[in-house]
Amino acid sequence: MQQQELIPHLFRNEYRKIVAVLCKLFGIENIEIAEDIASDTFLHASELWGIRGLPDNPTAWLYTVAKNKAKDHLKRNTLYNQKIVPRVQNATSELQELTIDLSDQNIQDSQLQMMFAICHPAIPAEAQIGLSLRILCGFGIEEIAAAFLSNKETINKRLFRAKAKLRQLNVKIELPNEVEINQRLEAVLATLYLLFNEGYYSQGRDVTLRKEVSLEALRLTHLLTENQATNKPMVYALLALMSFHASRFEARLNQNGETVLYQDQDENLWNAELISQGEHFLRLSWEGSTITKYHLEAGIAYWHTIKADTPLKWETILQFYNQLLFLQYSPIMALNRTYALSKANGKEEAIIEAEKLNLSGNHLYHSLLGELYTDVDNAKAAEHFKTASGLAKSKGDREVLEKKIAGIKV
Repeated sequence: MQQQELIPHLFRNEYRKIVAVLCKLFGIENIEIAEDIASDTFLHASELWGIRGLPDNPTAWLYTVAKNKAKDHLKRNTLYNQKIVPRVQNATSELQELTIDLSDQNIQDSQLQMMFAICHPAIPAEAQIGLSLRILCGFGIEEIAAAFLSNKETINKRLFRAKAKLRQLNVKIELPNEVEINQRLEAVLATLYLLFNEGYYSQGRDVTLRKEVSLEALRLTHLLTENQATNKPMVYALLALMSFHASRFEARLNQNGETVLYQDQDENLWNAELISQGEHFLRLSWEGSTITKYHLEAGIAYWHTIKADTPLKWETILQFYNQLLFLQYSPIMALNRTYALSKANGKEEAIIEAEKLNLSGNHLYHSLLGELYTDVDNAKAAEHFKTASGLAKSKGDREVLEKKIAGIKV
């Protein structure tokens, strides 16, 4: 991997690990210090590597520099003598004895604890998700703004207020008790769900798939299953959902980087290991007493790992959508249901249901209507595909839609 590709890749994967460990060390009240040290580390890397070339082990280099910068900061700052030394060294004043542990285990523990610190009930849900995306996932402010369909100024203010609230409450970076875990787990899972979707289908950039983002969400969710206090059925369900979707990563783009629709995908490219993992966690998820949206969406995703069209497949998927909409209505979920309805009951019935939604500003709405009208009314199909192409934000989507338009006989 070339330097211009490696540094953004490392930033995405290592920035959040460094921040989580330093936040745990310094305390949540000094979260900006942890972020500044991590950012300075990557700035130093971009400057020095351009002159000297890449080190033999870039990740280890980053960790060493981050440790040294943290120690330099503590040496210059009264924070070191007043708070960090007593907490970490039992009043020992020798700086060299301070251990900044960037081992895999401490990184995992710190990230898990940070998830629950950020998802504190006193902070609004959107702020919890935004702060998690920034600190735990390394998202830039512009990316978070795109995920929320907002702007940078609004996001910066939201994150500033959230950090101030965490300082005011003196929130500890540690796993809370069982009652608090249950209260905060939904917000943690909502963050991971959004993170996975941002990678699987990014509307914030001109790209359809960013595997590394989704796989990081999958890894963090897997982390929850490995801790006895957080391995709940709804966590299993979300991990199953992610596993099923991730299993089709390699089939979603062709060699030219163009989007390949589900019905055209080569199932030989699907990852059997991830499908098996999804099936395992889906079975575990049904052992609980509560059905969540993650259970139902995982059920839908499971049936999509069976390529063959059968009445059982689409009727089952349709019933899952019916339950999902009863549990938590969403116009986009209702739109997705109409495709399953067309496969189960025919296009005519699906067209009626889809047009009731009237999501005229959404390219997916017009794209689906284009599919439904194909061979029913090809002129309307072409019109909807053209509208969808004009609304689509990614190059891959536009390319698929242009091919659809070219293939219709009006």
